Amino acid sequence: MIVVCGEALFDVFANGETATGLNLDARVGGSPFNVAVGLARLAQPVCLLTQISRGFLGERLMRALQAEGVDTRTVQRSDAPTTLSLVGLDAQGVPSYAFYGDGCADRLLTPDALAQLPAGVRAINFGSYATVTGATAATQRALVESAHAHTLIAYDPNIRLNVEPELAVWQAQIEWMLPRTHLFKSSEEDLGLVYPGRSLASVAEEALARGAALVVVTRGGEGAMAWTARDQVQTPPVKVEVIDTVGAGDTFQAAMLTWLAEQGALSAAALRSLDAAQVRDLLGFATRAAAITCSRRGADLPRRAELV
Repeated sequence: MIVVCGEALFDVFANGETATGLNLDARVGGSPFNVAVGLARLAQPVCLLTQISRGFLGERLMRALQAEGVDTRTVQRSDAPTTLSLVGLDAQGVPSYAFYGDGCADRLLTPDALAQLPAGVRAINFGSYATVTGATAATQRALVESAHAHTLIAYDPNIRLNVEPELAVWQAQIEWMLPRTHLFKSSEEDLGLVYPGRSLASVAEEALARGAALVVVTRGGEGAMAWTARDQVQTPPVKVEVIDTVGAGDTFQAAMLTWLAEQGALSAAALRSLDAAQVRDLLGFATRAAAITCSRRGADLPRRAELV
């Protein structure tokens, strides 16, 4: 079982104008929600550790998780509202986000939710704004502290400055997580925010020195790079007609965890033993998966049969 921690929300897309306003297309989402769905679609047993509203939006989130085969035993329910993320796309299909989430359920996860974690957890994935906001952030830190010595920890900061505008908060979170993280993945854009002026290689070397076993950086149209203690590996992008890039990073993360699970490599020791050819295969699998998502509207992540 893989546990994914973090927010579950609605992405609300503008879908053309009406005489008096806009048509809005609301879709289930949130980066961790997408990672969990992505893992389920890639045939991995997965549960989502989050809090979800009992309101009608929360009920729709629950139905979506259950329909995708995500285990919901770790979902805490409350009467708090559901976060809304308004998504605008530029001419290249790149999204920008405006979040409406103060006091919402996905920021209010309490420690008693950890008692519902199943036995046999092989990996725990963290990332995005739930790692730095509200009670959820504190609950997640407690889980990291209790689990990192014996369970693979995967972490993608997925910085959202329009949720937490203080870059110092994100920097402090990354610094705290690095010694407790085995698979550290980030986008080149996020690393540019946190470590301005630094090369990707120097950031990767620091992360490895702090304790990470594998560091992966996604670079959009430039592909992806990875570092271990022995090797640096790069893979080119997959050429595809991009509809939008919503969910591409989440797909990449889910696909990496899937590849590792299929290879029997969901452990810190296994990550450290990967050779350059294996890391190249890992990146290629995740890049192909992300390209499929980019070819479709919204965070429509691929299923295992679509990847050969």
